Amino acid sequence: MTGIKIFVGLGNPGGEYESTRHNVGFWFNDLIASNLKLSFEKSIKFNGLYKKIPDLDNIHLLNPTTFMNDSGLSVAKILNFYKVKPEEILVIHDELDLLPGDIRLKNGGGHGGHNGLKSIISSIGTNTFWRLRIGIGHPGNKNLVKAYVLKRPLKNEEEEIRSAILRGYQNLSYMINGSFEKAMLNLHTKE
Repeated sequence: MTGIKIFVGLGNPGGEYESTRHNVGFWFNDLIASNLKLSFEKSIKFNGLYKKIPDLDNIHLLNPTTFMNDSGLSVAKILNFYKVKPEEILVIHDELDLLPGDIRLKNGGGHGGHNGLKSIISSIGTNTFWRLRIGIGHPGNKNLVKAYVLKRPLKNEEEEIRSAILRGYQNLSYMINGSFEKAMLNLHTKE
């Protein structure tokens, strides 16, 4: 099975959003870059912050800087440029339906109201890409969702979220090698 070639972290650009729940996709890619001692570069070509992982053939990191609602523009550009199939990308995003600390890997599915996913599905014309869903919890009322995702998580929630991100990072090699069942078993099994 083909593995992941492009890791797309979802979030909003700018310092005011950096620590918000909506930016956990950026947090994931930032952890990869930090641990590999890489720095993102601004890419006009891909409308985002981009870095090729030098020691791994054809593995790329992308954090779109188009704002969440237009993430698909950036994803479509990098897919077309590198001739990568949708099932060879992993979109990392916040998930209201999972508690902080929960993390799930899946392929396909709908957008569940997530504007970043909605934009990607619309822009690339399919939903057959992989997703790494990082739980942020739900405020309990759908009218509070917008304000909730654009705020920083509580300290204990942030610790849980970062712990989930670390578990995702620890399964990076399985995702790159296409060993998705092994990654899912590791990620979906509570310790």
